[in-house]
Amino acid sequence: MSQERVLKALTGLGLTQSDAKVYVFLGKHGLKRGMDITRALRVHKQQVYRSLKNLESKGLVSATLDHPSRYSAEPFQKAIDLFIKAKMEEAKSLRHSKDSILKDWRAIAIENGDTPEKFTVLKGRNVIYHRINQMMQQTEKKLSIMTSVTNWVRADQLGLIDKSFKKPKEEIELRFLTELPEQTAKTMSKLVSKTLGNLPSVTIRVPDLGLTLFNRLVIRDDEEAIFFINKDAGLATEKDDLSLWTNCKPLVCAFTRVFENLWSDATGIHLKIAEIETGMLSPKTFVIRDAETARKRYTEALKSAKESIFKLTSSAGLAECWKSGDLVQEWIDRGVSVRIMAPVTTESLEAAVQLMKICEVRHVPMGYVETTIVDGKHLFQFKSPALERPEPVPYFENTFYTNDSDHVKKTKNMLSHIWESSQPPVAVAFKSLIQQSASTLSPLARLCDEYSRIIGFEWRMEPQLGRVTEKDIAERIRSARRVSVKDARDSTLRVYSTMGCAVVYPPDSVGLPNFIIQASHNFESSAFGPENFLVFYLQMKVAEQQSYLPVAFVTDNHRGCRYRKTMHIDQVTTEVVHLVKKGELEVQLRGKSLFAGWTVPIPLLPPKHILPPACVFFEGYGDAKTYYSEVKGIFDRREVNEYNCLDAFVTFMNPSSRYSGPASDGLLLREVIFTSYPPSA
Repeated sequence: MSQERVLKALTGLGLTQSDAKVYVFLGKHGLKRGMDITRALRVHKQQVYRSLKNLESKGLVSATLDHPSRYSAEPFQKAIDLFIKAKMEEAKSLRHSKDSILKDWRAIAIENGDTPEKFTVLKGRNVIYHRINQMMQQTEKKLSIMTSVTNWVRADQLGLIDKSFKKPKEEIELRFLTELPEQTAKTMSKLVSKTLGNLPSVTIRVPDLGLTLFNRLVIRDDEEAIFFINKDAGLATEKDDLSLWTNCKPLVCAFTRVFENLWSDATGIHLKIAEIETGMLSPKTFVIRDAETARKRYTEALKSAKESIFKLTSSAGLAECWKSGDLVQEWIDRGVSVRIMAPVTTESLEAAVQLMKICEVRHVPMGYVETTIVDGKHLFQFKSPALERPEPVPYFENTFYTNDSDHVKKTKNMLSHIWESSQPPVAVAFKSLIQQSASTLSPLARLCDEYSRIIGFEWRMEPQLGRVTEKDIAERIRSARRVSVKDARDSTLRVYSTMGCAVVYPPDSVGLPNFIIQASHNFESSAFGPENFLVFYLQMKVAEQQSYLPVAFVTDNHRGCRYRKTMHIDQVTTEVVHLVKKGELEVQLRGKSLFAGWTVPIPLLPPKHILPPACVFFEGYGDAKTYYSEVKGIFDRREVNEYNCLDAFVTFMNPSSRYSGPASDGLLLREVIFTSYPPSA
């Protein structure tokens, strides 16, 4: 085993396999003639003498003066030193000739016009940090970074921050947006002092008042961006990090808008550190550490409300609001304005429907700090995770309270901003459920109902539990082998993939009607090979009923495109098929998160609708469930779907809006096996 490692090291340093074997043989056996080496290694003598000549020229082997010559290997330590010296000389030579090489290249390079807009998948922490380092070196005016404390500390340890700028530091605006847990305040204080000393133009803020960071993000000069799919920075291994780089201007604009919204409402790092160190902002601002005391004070404030209650809570908190419906009704009877924001999940759906009969309720994604403002004067924030809490009292530990007017006003403005960009769940997604109990309608049932409105779609068997198991599907995908097909219409097609499905209700600013989107990544073992594709269904009135028409199919696989076009011609559908280049469409799954983005505009029928470059983010939650269903497909084929799926929150982002849909609007199909049988089967 040790000899194999030495051979691998030598070939890695530039020797051929044959040269390395000859060197190792001489190192083990001492002075030997060429014929001895030939017999021992069982190779042709011409190859042996060629290797000996190569090794002599590199100074790794020496020969005696007698005839026939005998050969011996130089010590291994000397060989390594010679390799290092040679590599250093090569690097030095290349560095000196860099300018002339680039000049020659520019003289012969073909002008390609504008740089194409695309995605690039970056895997592994070293690869990602190398690209970020390049972005920092190329920064002309402004670099915006959204990251966690863990990643900031790691970047500082690698010297990524203060060693990556070619331009004078005062010419670059560097902005950090980072979370600041209390336990990291001392570490951050030292790091901030060091960073500000090295980079005087840096500004650091913390979105601590009700807002949480979006995924880790780096934006350079509004020209390019890196978006991390992994939210968790504390990954077990470096190779687990996964991100997407894009230079698509509309998408960079959308990411910039997300950053700017968080930045405008964030607090300066020095003020935040001071708050943590002192425990209070002003004589009327403090942390109530005793849970029972905090609960009593909170309850008293709610009961004394005279003008307004503004709550940002969890899915469980929304259900609790409905359990205390008498208090909510009492507020309404007294003329108190009540507004509640929470993630609307399957478990809290009925509570949302019932509460909307007496007050305003809107859906927001998970992850916000729970906040309540009473009469615009009293602010409560609860730092303990509250989505799954067994008892109410521990939830109140370390409650943050203030009646400082500036602080309360700033937080209320932020909540109002979230409110304006959120969606009324019943108005857009559950209007058909007001007269019926919503507790039995899962996100899958909601999507099934919407899919049944697609023109030409027909269920042979709606999704059923129990036909297959989660483990069985996962194992079949792992062991799958690709089966190519010549004539797709007369063959069985099998596709292994991961997919996100959602009903999107865009705000008016987008200029689109409601639509269904399917974003899928097919694995190598699928019938047409690896493929990213999107399918769009646009809501329109057909025969006096609201239906969905298939309007666009977008793929980066030419075989999949050809098959879909054949379907389009034979079936005379309303769908338009688009083939895009690699890198212009990406669909990536990481854990319970699926990202789909495109860098080219997508025409939707009717022609007046154009979907600009945008992206959709699916965040799965809860436990996976396994379903089996059958559909009557194209060419009267029987299509079987087997999949493990999660309920999902959906975020649709384009340059004009950031839409967040309720949980019952989306599904994350983590593993999918799709089989399409010919009519004769």
